[in-house]
Order: sequence, then C-alpha cells, then structure tokens
Amino acid sequence: MSLFFAIIIFFGYFVSIYFGNPNILYFFIIFSIVMNIASYWYSDKIVLSMSRAKLADRDEYFDLYTSVENLSITAGLPMPRVYVIEDPAPNAFATGRDKEHAVVCATTGLLQILNKVELEGVIAHELSHIGNRDMLLSTVVVVLVGFVSIVSNMFLRSMFFGGGGGSRDRGNGQLGAIMMIAGIVLAILSPIIAMLIQLAISRKREFLADSSGALLTRYPEGLASALEKISKYSAPMKYASDATAHLFISNPFGGKALKGMHKLFMTHPPAEERIKILRGLK
Repeated sequence: MSLFFAIIIFFGYFVSIYFGNPNILYFFIIFSIVMNIASYWYSDKIVLSMSRAKLADRDEYFDLYTSVENLSITAGLPMPRVYVIEDPAPNAFATGRDKEHAVVCATTGLLQILNKVELEGVIAHELSHIGNRDMLLSTVVVVLVGFVSIVSNMFLRSMFFGGGGGSRDRGNGQLGAIMMIAGIVLAILSPIIAMLIQLAISRKREFLADSSGALLTRYPEGLASALEKISKYSAPMKYASDATAHLFISNPFGGKALKGMHKLFMTHPPAEERIKILRGLK
C-alpha cells in the first residue's frame, strides 16, 4: 500500500511540475482517497451485480449454506451472506467491506462437481480471505491501479495533443526534451508497475488463504482435491471480468496455467503449485 501511494504521489508530483501547477498533486492525492473510500464501501454490491449473483436459498442450496454456517462458527466469524451464480464453470469468491458485511458466493458448476469435503475446503479458503481482511486490500489495490492507469492515459494524451505548457515553455531546448521523454517513460511504466504489484499481491493472498483454509478444516486434501477438479475445467465463466478476476478462487477466464515470465501477469498462482503446497502440509 505504501508503494502504491508513493507511485501516485511521485507521478502526481511529476505531472504538476510538467504542467506548472502544484494543485495537480493535491488533486491526485484527494481523488485517490475518495475513490478508495467509495469503492470500498460499495464493493460487495458492485461485484455481485457484475457477476450476476443471486441470494442463495437455504433449502435449495443446503450443503453450501450449512458449510458456510458451520465453518463461520469454527473460524469465529459472523455468518456472511451466501450467494450463487448460475454458471457451469466451477468457481467461488468472497467480497464485502469487512467481516460484518461479508459475502461468500459459489457457482452452480462448483456445487455440482465437488463433494462435501471438497466444498468445505473451498468455503474455508473464502472465509480465510474474510478473516485475513483480503477484501479490503484487494479493493484498495484495484482502485489504485485503475487510478494510475487513467491518469497515465490522460497525461500521454495531453502531451501529444498540446495540453501541457508549464515546463515545456520554460525549458526550451534540452531540459524540455528531457522532461518530455521522462514523462512519456513514466506514464507508460507506472500503470505496468502498478498492475504487477496488484497481481503479485493477489497471488500471495491466494497462497495465504489456501494455508489458512487448510488450518481451518484440518484437512488440506479437501481443498487440494477441489483445486484439482476446478483446474480441469477450461471454459471461461459467462460473466468473467478483469476487474473481478482476482477475487475468485481460480482464474475465471479458464485456460491452462502460464509458465516463466508469463506468471508475472497471472491473477492466480498455478493450480499445480497450490496443490503441491497443500499436499505437503502436515
């Protein structure tokens, strides 16, 4: 979080110098804080709406409902609201601004292919996200990445279409050219760096939720077996979105895990790696 704010402040400082207007830096800071608060407060409603989720009926989805209820008691968490997505792709996520306003959601595809022990492993994973306060972290990170990307795009457009003047007017010649080149490089690299930080945080929190979930059920094999089944399904979810992909227990776009440098741009750790770690737990 400190690194994200440092990127925003540095970027805002550079843009304010380039345009010769110190108020731009203040706007950067205030706007990012306002966006953080607004998205955090309404994050559950936004995510549920984007995912086309509906409130789960206890009688219709009895195993899901009771698994969430029992494991919430074990974890010492308030009972979250339970939602279901009509989708054959097996997946699940947790959202909400805090543990008192949390939501656990599963797809109908997940409920069809998992047995009770495997389902408990997945629910324990999602409850661990709630207990570890990952929803707060992921929401703030997403907003900051979006903010950096938007401002970067605005800055590049203004440079190429004649929007800025301050530094360029004062720095005729070499200094002006250096400032322009530095601005272009910074505007291009800032959103990429921000996105890589977001993805790295997302992958790390998935590993943490896996281990916390295994500790909650005292049976790592349940989640390992569930991940094995989920990873074999390659088709994407009907309403998969880049904005919410990191929230799900598995990549909602389907496909095979990437290797090498491509792993930097993954929202989730490879399923094989997660399964190996879970089965290595004693």
